[in-house]
Amino acid sequence: MQAAPVRDTAALPIPAALPIPSVTGALRAVESLLMRGGQRTARRNAWTAVLEDRRRAEDRRAAQYVLEAAATRSTSAT
Repeated sequence: MQAAPVRDTAALPIPAALPIPSVTGALRAVESLLMRGGQRTARRNAWTAVLEDRRRAEDRRAAQYVLEAAATRSTSAT
């Protein structure tokens, strides 16, 4: 029987320290492992739609506040 060849590990490069991933990066990595591309795109599109709906709701509330304030203001120009 022959012994397994010995590998010289001193010649191998030492990998640089990898940066610690952010929470967002880690979640995206898990998401990419669990979902195919189309599902990932659909999920992002849905989240974008939710954020846009929230923005429009905030705009409606602001417009309603302005209209109610204008309606209750008394006019002294008459």
